[in-house]
Amino acid sequence: MKKIIFALLGVLSMASIANAQQKKTSGAIQFENTIDPAAMASASGIQLTDQMKARMPSTSKSNFELLFTATNASYMPVEETEDSNGAGGGGGGMGRMMMRFGGAGGNREYYYVFADKSLTEVFDLNDTTYYMPSKLTLSTSGPIGSFRMGGGNPNDTTKAKPAPAPKIEVVKTDSTKQILGFTCHQAIVRSTRAIKILDMDKNVVEETKIWYTKDLGFDFSPNPNMWTEGAVLAIEGRGNSTIAKSIEYRNVSAKDVTAPKKAKLITAEEYKTKMENMMKRFRQNRPGGGQVRAFGIN
Repeated sequence: MKKIIFALLGVLSMASIANAQQKKTSGAIQFENTIDPAAMASASGIQLTDQMKARMPSTSKSNFELLFTATNASYMPVEETEDSNGAGGGGGGMGRMMMRFGGAGGNREYYYVFADKSLTEVFDLNDTTYYMPSKLTLSTSGPIGSFRMGGGNPNDTTKAKPAPAPKIEVVKTDSTKQILGFTCHQAIVRSTRAIKILDMDKNVVEETKIWYTKDLGFDFSPNPNMWTEGAVLAIEGRGNSTIAKSIEYRNVSAKDVTAPKKAKLITAEEYKTKMENMMKRFRQNRPGGGQVRAFGIN
């Protein structure tokens, strides 16, 4: 009888260890993104008056969730809501409601494959769901996207003026800090860009801090274009930050970290052409064909 009891205890112990190990390789990390439009404009080299700042939107925050397994992950905007059936994959009474808005500047879903650092970007555009293959990388366009404000020929409404590529420098420092109990190392991405604002040439230097850890055992970044190595748990720029706030180890369904099959393939080149054509039509349809005096941020 004692042998049977010991055998059962042994099986239960092994099952408990296996379950603990499984939980350590799958779970959910909650991120919070904070945007301050006035600070971002200032970082872009735009001088704002108090009156202009008063008209700009106030600081906004949004939540994102990273679901991960030993091999894959998904990252997308979420809205916490009561869910009597529990969250995807089990555990917890808070479900996630995916918000899939359209295309340029809209909320998107990202699906990561750890083995080759590949990712699939899924988004809706013109009533069609697209998927665009990509990879984790450090964008050569830098933290600030290209933009043009004022200047140039106001009668030229057929095409946007391409901005010159910035000079990108990555500085890995000895600084570390704890995020969710993980030791994170700091990498500073320094971007120097020559821009024209109201017919004045300026050099804008921006620094973005990336905090990454290798303790999680996989590569990830909440911004796929801002990655150097490891799993990025915080990105801190002027007026824009994304920081991991909590982690929960639990079972995650493979379905939750796999890109949907019902989507249309679009390459990065095709997407760029589509967006350029949309902007061209927008400029041509504006009353008087005037120039759009605004700036964009990637």
